[in-house]
Amino acid sequence: MKQIEVLNPKVQECIRKRGFTRLSDAQSQAIPLIVQGKHLVLIAPTGTGKTESAMFPVFDGLLSLPAGGGFKAIYITPLRALNRDILSRMQWWCGELGLTVGVRHGDTPMAERRKQALHPPDLLITTPETVQALFMGKVLRQHLKNIRYVIVDEVHELAGSKRGAQLAVALERLHVYAGEFQRIGLSATVGNPEEIARFL
Repeated sequence: MKQIEVLNPKVQECIRKRGFTRLSDAQSQAIPLIVQGKHLVLIAPTGTGKTESAMFPVFDGLLSLPAGGGFKAIYITPLRALNRDILSRMQWWCGELGLTVGVRHGDTPMAERRKQALHPPDLLITTPETVQALFMGKVLRQHLKNIRYVIVDEVHELAGSKRGAQLAVALERLHVYAGEFQRIGLSATVGNPEEIARFL
């Protein structure tokens, strides 16, 4: 697992603690590129560890940023059920690394929304529609200023759709608030990778 040597020792320790003894091809290829700050669309079959491919180097980056100051990474999925799945996976990693994580979508209770406004998590898991909604609140808008990473899961489901157009507009608005941020797309195997990359 030579590729993980570029990561923060805390992240390396967690990877081993979680039981990883080797990386998938997708992880081996993606991790060094993401650490270098490159925008990336990772196209690989289901079950090849795309989420970890993106998040290991993102965790590394988050640990190098000062505490506080709003959201630092947004993980966007097209489905609320996928939001919940990603949240349950990310809670372990963030807990071990001393990072905070939250989920926000249309069904998020008001108490949780208030909590996020007062104490924004480092990593926010959300849907394309909710990214747009974040701009409507004055406080939440301020929390978007330090975004450094945007991960779009199942990006192939969004490219070319109305929801995808909405997300593209939201990302351009986010660019106005936060400046340049790293864009990482995760996609199932598709026949039009160039189009997916252009969309992102």
